[in-house]
Amino acid sequence: MVRSVRAIGCCLMVAAWLLAGPVARADQDRSDSDPTVNDADGTIAWKLTPTVYRTQGQPHAFDLNLRGNRDDHTFWVGYYRQADLFDQGRAGYERQFALPFGRIIGSAQAATRGFAGGSATLEVGRERWFALAGWGRTNLKPYFNLNFDPNDSTLAGGGYRFGKDAVLTVFQVRDDRVNVGQRITHAVWRMKPDARSRLTVDVFRKGGWATDGEEPRRLRATGVALTVDHGDYFARVAYDPEVNFSAATMWRLALGMRF
Repeated sequence: MVRSVRAIGCCLMVAAWLLAGPVARADQDRSDSDPTVNDADGTIAWKLTPTVYRTQGQPHAFDLNLRGNRDDHTFWVGYYRQADLFDQGRAGYERQFALPFGRIIGSAQAATRGFAGGSATLEVGRERWFALAGWGRTNLKPYFNLNFDPNDSTLAGGGYRFGKDAVLTVFQVRDDRVNVGQRITHAVWRMKPDARSRLTVDVFRKGGWATDGEEPRRLRATGVALTVDHGDYFARVAYDPEVNFSAATMWRLALGMRF
């Protein structure tokens, strides 16, 4: 969410520091984060995602995100800019910890303009069925986040694995601090048609009080994000009406690669 990324070189220096050892997720695109899969082979898998944002009545925006995975560690750096209105650099780290009954995922993120935040997500269940619970907090400084869900929030949900190649996850994110009553419910379907391809469909329903205008109003809207992976490349398009609980509609287009 835009609640209110400078030099990419500075962000890369932060990433190098994070690689030196564990530190402590606060900002991944939820359609890009699968809580049911952990491929651990000891190597670093990199992912570069440039994204263009087109919002009704506003200048176009651009985001560049570099993400790395190594075993149970995930780290990222990014830069966001919207014309001369807003820009911000960010860096974050996520760590998974195995538990007898599931796992817990902890994360932390810092960004220019004084932002700091973190979150924790608990996954319970190792077989077909699993449950999810999470909590996130920030210092309420201006911040742009890739998933457009509330940052100061709770998360509750669960899912079902259809064998090795398909999983359905349903969860709800509720703002419990800034705009209490805002909530976004996601139904995310992931499947692998073959060994080199993956399809992700995220249908989300939002409801709550609008953040724009002087007169309070309730809103409800449904959006969708579609991601197609093939080999080392992927594409994502998202339709997000009433983005950030405003009157505007946003389209997001990402084309990226893994290496």
